[in-house]
Parts: sequence; C-alpha cells; structure tokens
Amino acid sequence: MIGRLNGKLLAKHPPMVLLDVAGVGYEVDVPMSTFYNLPAIGEAAMLHTHLVVREDVHLLFGFGSEEERRVFRQLLKIAGVGPKLALSVLSGLSIADLAHAVASGDPGRLVKIPGVGKKTAERLLLELRDKLDVAVIGTVLTAKAKSDGDVLGALLGLGYSEREAQHALKQLPEGLGLSESIRQALKLLSKA
Repeated sequence: MIGRLNGKLLAKHPPMVLLDVAGVGYEVDVPMSTFYNLPAIGEAAMLHTHLVVREDVHLLFGFGSEEERRVFRQLLKIAGVGPKLALSVLSGLSIADLAHAVASGDPGRLVKIPGVGKKTAERLLLELRDKLDVAVIGTVLTAKAKSDGDVLGALLGLGYSEREAQHALKQLPEGLGLSESIRQALKLLSKA
C-alpha cells in the first residue's frame, strides 16, 4: 500500500497531478480542495494517498490532509459509492461542509455535487450520520478557526484595525463560506 508521497510536483491537470518521487512519476487524482492548495509546478509537495487496486487498473488518490483521506475511506464503505464519486463529494464540499450537511440532514447540499442524485444523497446522509468520527468533528472546528483566521487576515489586509475586524467577526452567523464571511464582515464594517 502506498500511504504517502513526498516529491516534486511536475504537472497539474484537474483532478490529476503528476508527482515525481525519486525519479518515479506518480499520477494521482486529488479532490479540488487539495488541488487548489498545491504549490506551484516544480516545488515540493506531499500527499496522503489511498491506492485502489482493481483487476484492470491501479488508481492512486491523494489528499492534502489525513482527515480528507479518512473521510474518503469512510465514503468508500458506503454501498454504491466508488472512488470517483467519493472524490467528487470531497471536491464539491469541504469536510466541514459535509459534516454540517450530515449533522443537519440536508440532502440539498449533496445533490448539487455532480454524480449525486437524491437517493444517493439520502444514503450518504444516513450512512455518514454515525460514521463521521471525532477526528472529523475536530476538523470541522479547526476549519471554523481557520476560516475565522482567513477572514481576520483579509480584513486586516484591507486596512481595518484588529479591534474592528474582531468585532465584525463576532457578529457573523455560523456556517458561512470564506467569501460570504468576508462580504458580510465588510457590510458590517461599512455600517459602523
């Protein structure tokens, strides 16, 4: 089993990347969340991997974090969910958004993902309800803290004081994406 690759990024063609590890080029499919966080071509990159071996093909999937790989593996355990669909789910939703959709029982968020119909969305919600473990819940909290830090950094970069930025951050509702959080914070700050 190939558990991790650490090497030089040679090519990026969504969702596939080519990673040179000691002279061997590995083609690795990655979710878009990982793809967008990869360094520039020619720089060093590290991916947590999952190898799928079939009669006719070996497929290697890579993830920027251990938590992403863990959720990918959990998705594979669900009947009717193969690696491509699991990769699509992780490309369409962050782990935090997936956990939020599962916790709130919201199939609407899952149906928006290519390849996920209403029945598949309901099956995902049912199967994942008790399966997203403590590490994933920790990831949700970490993602919230990271998102807050990103919003704070954006506001500071736009010239607001830390006090103003923190005040706006505290007034934001839960569950907003990064861009919407920044937009809402700017609206709050423009009214002050």
